[in-house]
Amino acid sequence: MDFVATCAKHLEQELGLELSEFGIPDVTVGAGAVRFSGEYEAGMRALLGSRLASRVLLVIESLPSEPEDLYAAARELRWQDVLPDGATFAINAVGAKSVLHSPRYMALKLKDALVDSLRDSRGHRPDVDTHRPDLRFHLYLGETAAQLSVDLSGAGMHRRGYRPKGAAAPLKESLASAVLRLAHWPERAKEGLPLVDPMCGSGTLLIEAGLMAMDVAPGIGRKFHGCERYAGHDTAAFDRVMRELEERAHVGCAHPPKLYGYDASDESLRLCRESARNAGVEVTLARRGIDEAAAPEGVPPGLVVTNPPYGERLGDARELFLLYEALGDALKRRFAGYHAFVLTGEPSLGKRLGLRPAARHVLFNGDLECRLLDVPISDKAPTTDHKPRWRGASEESSAYAGRLKKNVVRLGRWAAREGIEAYRVYDRDVPEYNVAVDVYGKSALVSEYAPPRSVDEQKAQVHLRDVIMLTPELLGLPEDDVHLRVRKRQTEGGQYGKRDEEPSFTEVREGGLRFLVDLRGHLDAGLFLDHRLLRARLRDEAEGKRFLNLYAYTCTASVYAAAGGARSTTSVDLSGRYLDWGQENFERNGFEARTNSLVEDDCADFIERHRGSYDLIFLNPPSYSRSRRMRGDLDIIRDHARLIRQCTRLLANDGVLYFSTHARGFELDVALARGLAIEDISKAMTPVDFQKSAAKIFRIQTLSPAPNVDAGSRRD
Repeated sequence: MDFVATCAKHLEQELGLELSEFGIPDVTVGAGAVRFSGEYEAGMRALLGSRLASRVLLVIESLPSEPEDLYAAARELRWQDVLPDGATFAINAVGAKSVLHSPRYMALKLKDALVDSLRDSRGHRPDVDTHRPDLRFHLYLGETAAQLSVDLSGAGMHRRGYRPKGAAAPLKESLASAVLRLAHWPERAKEGLPLVDPMCGSGTLLIEAGLMAMDVAPGIGRKFHGCERYAGHDTAAFDRVMRELEERAHVGCAHPPKLYGYDASDESLRLCRESARNAGVEVTLARRGIDEAAAPEGVPPGLVVTNPPYGERLGDARELFLLYEALGDALKRRFAGYHAFVLTGEPSLGKRLGLRPAARHVLFNGDLECRLLDVPISDKAPTTDHKPRWRGASEESSAYAGRLKKNVVRLGRWAAREGIEAYRVYDRDVPEYNVAVDVYGKSALVSEYAPPRSVDEQKAQVHLRDVIMLTPELLGLPEDDVHLRVRKRQTEGGQYGKRDEEPSFTEVREGGLRFLVDLRGHLDAGLFLDHRLLRARLRDEAEGKRFLNLYAYTCTASVYAAAGGARSTTSVDLSGRYLDWGQENFERNGFEARTNSLVEDDCADFIERHRGSYDLIFLNPPSYSRSRRMRGDLDIIRDHARLIRQCTRLLANDGVLYFSTHARGFELDVALARGLAIEDISKAMTPVDFQKSAAKIFRIQTLSPAPNVDAGSRRD
């Protein structure tokens, strides 16, 4: 039998090691997953014993990757040997680099095949339950074939079963276990060393540390395992592994591990205490702020492992600067000789510790990239008296304050006159203050750009403090309504970036239209403000035309085109999440789905495959993007000529392509001038509030005859 254990990014090697420790042979580490083969019992060992895996899948069939072929092959499968009579099911589909059809569509074809087959054999069709199915199927769409698996876990394996109902935790249990493995906690627990979490919250790190030290397998506490509703489930193998794990629990640790947790919140401590009791883990808890946290008495120095909070608003950031400084001071002064491991969601905050890490590990908590800082602490505490405190704004801050105050008045009047609710009010006007400030109605977003290497790091931190302290007051907004982002040059990952925060949508108006923006959950808020004039031009030119929006994001340009009377709009993006957001934008403005199509697809693949004809195309690719569902990566400086050529083949006679990019140092390939009429309209399309960071925008038409296109095959 072939199995796949999935995991969070950057945990593949650790997961492979863990499975090998279980005695599972033939372990192969891949991207986001570990493959292995063996008897059914091997899958049960991974399912019940792994602390790092997200899910364990049993591969049952390889299917064709074309929709109709997949349907035909799947309909011939003996589903009665997989799905018990009366059981509900759900299908999760994900795509590889060169998926030709959307995962949603392929999942639908598989579902049709399954229900049609079982209706023929049983006389009735099974029910779909996407929330809590009896059995979940996983369809992985590869380049040439699709792999069908049964999800033996049924639900995320990070859910151990000890957390009180409704209690949320910012740290997944599987990630907490990974942190503890990287901190070599199991070995140190056997030596009788203590573990302290000075900001324990609901206690995930402490409880996982206790279960790990006592060799209590995570599968023991879970009440639901998807394999138990699989028709081919080997109950004897499951019971045999479960019995072995239950007998082994608590045996490997002669004495309970010494676990200490501190927190300033009574509610967090209550949740921690209840979770620990449910898990059978003994912890010593105390209500202490970080200024009071100290090493426990009567035990040798051990580990400090903690996950400090990470905030989004400027008020949060101000407190977190203090918090990290206080944590660093506490570690140096009151945990001498310990070894600290600090998991932070923002590297710049980690620098506030004032301690030099011996190593840094990149981990992911959901979609949020984190750093685990490995920090040895000297066994000699400093003797000088120092108490971290939030200092006032620096003397240099008057330049930033003066410019922002002036812009608030000038641009505020302009925005009110033009009926604009979302606009940029500061754009790195003072070079030392490398931030952008955008107003969204009664909220604001501050984006801090990573300073050049030549800029002194401490100076940059002082300037960020100035921004945090002064901006809410200068904008006349409460601190909680001003949000903070840190932007970096993107070298991999998605097009726009998502944070591991729940979205917080608010509505803004632009051009008489209504759009949702999110100032918490996404790096970009959902409305590219510098495209304001371009969106208006698209609306002016859209009447009666077929409009194609590539890399559509939240479909704001498509909504404008619909408002301009477009005959139809087609919006293409790889992210179903952003297309759902776009659907909301359409609905808020009263536009029906019938003539406004949303396509979840890799735009490069869509362009290559598509044979449609459009009168108006908007091409707004990211500067760089890479995703597991894309074919290779996209570098717009390298690839723009090819993309533009391909897009022009989709234009009807007299059709127009608008191409926009934010790539630094972008220069249009001069070879594009052959066969194309190109006009640089960047200056005309740059709004008043974006004079310093305008996008490059080009208006492109094909000359007759169009390059590489049979003019006779075009449609008017």
